[in-house]
Amino acid sequence: MARFEIPQGWTAQAYRFALDPRPTQLRALASHAGAARFAHNHMLALVKAVMDQRAAERSYGVTESELTPVLGWSLPALRKAWNQRKDWCAPWWGENSKEAYNTGLDGLARGLDAWSSSRCGRRAGKPVGFPRFKTARAPRSVRFTTGVIRIEADRRHISLPRLGAVRTHESTRKLARRVEAGSARILSATVRQDSAGRWYCALHTIVEAKARPAHVRRSAHPVVGVDVGVKADSLLVIATPDGTEIDRIPAPKSLSAAQSRLRALQRGAARQHGPYDPATKTRRAPSARWRATQARIGRTHAHAAAVRRDVLHKATTTLAQQHDVVVVETLNAAGMRTKGGAYKRGLNRALADAALAEVRRMLGYKTRWYGAHLVEADRHFPSSKTCTACGRRKPNLTLADRVFTCDDCGVRIDRDLGAAINLARLGVPTLVGDQSPAGSGPVAGRGATRETEPAPAGNAAGDETSTPHHHPVDQTGTASPRGEAA
Repeated sequence: MARFEIPQGWTAQAYRFALDPRPTQLRALASHAGAARFAHNHMLALVKAVMDQRAAERSYGVTESELTPVLGWSLPALRKAWNQRKDWCAPWWGENSKEAYNTGLDGLARGLDAWSSSRCGRRAGKPVGFPRFKTARAPRSVRFTTGVIRIEADRRHISLPRLGAVRTHESTRKLARRVEAGSARILSATVRQDSAGRWYCALHTIVEAKARPAHVRRSAHPVVGVDVGVKADSLLVIATPDGTEIDRIPAPKSLSAAQSRLRALQRGAARQHGPYDPATKTRRAPSARWRATQARIGRTHAHAAAVRRDVLHKATTTLAQQHDVVVVETLNAAGMRTKGGAYKRGLNRALADAALAEVRRMLGYKTRWYGAHLVEADRHFPSSKTCTACGRRKPNLTLADRVFTCDDCGVRIDRDLGAAINLARLGVPTLVGDQSPAGSGPVAGRGATRETEPAPAGNAAGDETSTPHHHPVDQTGTASPRGEAA
C-alpha cells in the first residue's frame, strides 16, 4: 500500500492537548491501553514460539519444506493472525476499539523490523535487541487512525472512537480555526499517559502555508551559531560570525532543583510496602501509601520535564523566527552518557537535565515551518578547540578549561562563545546560496581540522577527511523483516 505523501505547500504538525476525562472515560482509556499491551504480548509470544519450534525441528533434521510455517512479521500478517485468534484468546475484545489492538501490533511489527534490520547490518547505530514483553508499568498509549476524530464546536472537547467527546484542559481554538478555514487536516490521534498520571491527546495534522508570523521582529544578524552546554549560566550561547554575542540562555536545571524532593520521596517509598519483597524475593500487592508516593514522584518528574521543555521551546522558536541561518552541533548525546558509571554520575545527570539533543530536534522542524536554514555541524568539528582569530587548533583543551587561550596568537575568549562563533562561520556559505534549501539540515565542517596548518578564520574549517562507518553483519545468518532468521 502506498505511503501517504504530504501535499505540496503543506507541512506536518502535531497539536497536543491535556485531557480532563470523566471517570468512565478514564477506565476506558486504561482498558484501551491494556488491550494494546495484551495484543503486543500475545503475538510476541506466538512469534517466539514459532521461531523456537522451527529451531527445534531443524535440530531433529527436519527439512526446510516440512518445517512449521513461518509467521509473517509485517503489520498485515500480524493483524491477520490476531483476527484468527482473538475470539478465544481475548473474548472481551469487543469492549475496545480495534485501533487499540492495532496499536500493539504496530509496535511489535516495528520492533521486529528494527531488530531484523539491525542484525542484517541495514540499520545504523547501536544494535537493536529482540522485542520484549511489555509490563503493566510500561507507558500507556493508544493511537487512533480511523473513526470519528474531530474537534467539537465548543472548542473544549475532542471526539475519539469508542470514547466519545473527551474534555480538554485547554482551549482547542488554534487548531479549530485552521480546520474550519480548510488550512488544516487531522490525520490521526495518539492518547498517552505521562509519568504524573495525566492523559494527553496529540493530534497529528497537516497544515497549509505555515510561515513566519508577520508580527515577529527580525534580527539584524541573519546567521547565528548555537553552542549548547550544561553550565547553569550557558545552556545556549548564541553568537554571530563577526564575534557578537547575541544571547546567553541559562539552563533551568529543573531536575537538579527537584533532587531534594525526589530524595525524600524515594526514601519514603523505600520504607513502605512496595511490589517486591526483598526478604522472600517475591512480588506482592503494593500498599496504597506506596502507590501514592509513586504518584508524587511521577508528578515531580513531570514538572521538571515541563519546565525544561518550556525553556527549550521558547528558545528554539525565537531562533527559527528571527534568523535566516542557524548552525548547531551534531552531538552524540546518548553516547556521552554511556560510560563512566558512578565516577561521572553527576555529569551524566547534568547532561540528561540539559537535554542537549532536543535543541537540534526542535530546530529541525521549526526552521522548516518558518522558512529558515538549519546547518548541522559535523560531530567531529572542533568548535571549542579552534581559535576564532587565527584558526589554529588547541588539542589539549579539557572540560575544565572554560577560557580558551590560543598558544599561537594569544587570544583569550570564553570557551562557549568561541564555539558559537566558529559554528556561526559555517553558516555563511548557506546565506549566499551555496548550500541546500531551507530545512534540509546540511552537514558542514565534516572531519577534523589539521593541527599543523591554520584554517581560514572566515569559516573556521580546514582540510576535510572522511571516516567510513562499517556495520558488522551476523555471520550465522540473516533475518528477514517478514520472517525469522535463516
